[in-house]
Amino acid sequence: MTTTDTLATSAVFAAAVTLTAAEPEHFDLAFDAVTQPCPWPKAYGGDLVAQAAAAAMRSVTDGKTMHSMHSYFLRPADIGATVRYEVELLRDGRGYSTRQVRGYQNGKPIYVCLANFAAGEPGGSYRTELDTAAPDPETLPSSAAYLAERGGGTMTPESKRYWSAGRSFDMRHVPGPVYLTVEGARVPQQAVWVKPFDALRPVDGLSDAQRDQAALAYVCDYTILEPLLRVLDLPWARPDLVTASLDHVMWFHRPAPVEDWLLYVQEAVAVESGRGLGSGRFFTRDGRHVGTVLQEGMIRAG
Repeated sequence: MTTTDTLATSAVFAAAVTLTAAEPEHFDLAFDAVTQPCPWPKAYGGDLVAQAAAAAMRSVTDGKTMHSMHSYFLRPADIGATVRYEVELLRDGRGYSTRQVRGYQNGKPIYVCLANFAAGEPGGSYRTELDTAAPDPETLPSSAAYLAERGGGTMTPESKRYWSAGRSFDMRHVPGPVYLTVEGARVPQQAVWVKPFDALRPVDGLSDAQRDQAALAYVCDYTILEPLLRVLDLPWARPDLVTASLDHVMWFHRPAPVEDWLLYVQEAVAVESGRGLGSGRFFTRDGRHVGTVLQEGMIRAG
């Protein structure tokens, strides 16, 4: 185990989704949250998605479960700064509830989403079968192990520490990472095993099940654009590469404790005019399909 490995915990995620109730200025409820450190000019987009998910979940008090959220990223968020999340209670019905959440920073809206909640009812069941054969995660190198003796491009010691231990989750790529070079073939698919570095901490205001939903919303943004980078042969450390999340959709199909490895199966859907759409599906280790993600991002190189 490397020194970096011993410092890797899931505390960053817990800090990101710990909200403080505030006095609303625009809508019905408000919460403050703080974006977490990262070595880029702007905060990680998953902070905003997970924080908004937490704010929406804290506004639903009748036991309904969030089943979908649809987001737009409007402006970059400052790192280590407070974001005010204002929640509008759009509808509360017997079966479904809907919330709008807007994130404000420096007096301007930087993020907006709609989140829907369902009470659940009897019905049929179907789930997509896992059709990707992936090696066991224990046989694959962690990000820390992969980067330990490697460098180049825009990879600095700070960014190497972040990729290795600063994201709260261990991430192991199939066929290989795209940090410094595109490891493996230039194909429009990849898979990433993800697991918290340690047991997720309790989060004030959220049940464990809600915290686990927020964890999926948090971790999904790190790698969803990577199939697009892979097919375009654009590693993260390429000096002229600029990316940004534009919009994001996530569906939560069934509960899944985020404590063991999840396989995040991803595909590049389309790239054109400086934008790319990626899709992803989360599966438990025994093959249960628990969530689906679509995200469009800006991809600029050269």
